[in-house]
Amino acid sequence: MILWLAFGLGIVAGLRTFTPLAAVFLVRGGVWGIVLSIAALGEYVADVLPNTPARTAPGGLTGRIISGAIAGWFFTTMHSGSAVLGAIAGVVGAVIGTFGGHAARLWAMARIGPYPAAIVEDLVAIGLAAVIVTR
Repeated sequence: MILWLAFGLGIVAGLRTFTPLAAVFLVRGGVWGIVLSIAALGEYVADVLPNTPARTAPGGLTGRIISGAIAGWFFTTMHSGSAVLGAIAGVVGAVIGTFGGHAARLWAMARIGPYPAAIVEDLVAIGLAAVIVTR
């Protein structure tokens, strides 16, 4: 079960890079949760700017993969699971979340517009991360 949840955090990383990290580190306690939450808020704003690179570009994809790995790693260690398997689950989830989230965002943009689509994606990422880390 823990590996499925780490996979889910990876999917969240594919949607928003800093959200799963913020969620995991807020639950763990300490200053890093606050710092990563501020970074996540900045990412929500930057996401709708016209010059923001695509999430599927090498830099964005790499960041999401690293985020998924770290979130999966720390989440599984919080629950006495295998850190390496948690990181792998996070990476796989991040790749799926990146490309699946991109397709979903394009679909939503065609129907409700770019800003509402971004807000919906933000809310899905926050909600999914919150549900996962509070289980």
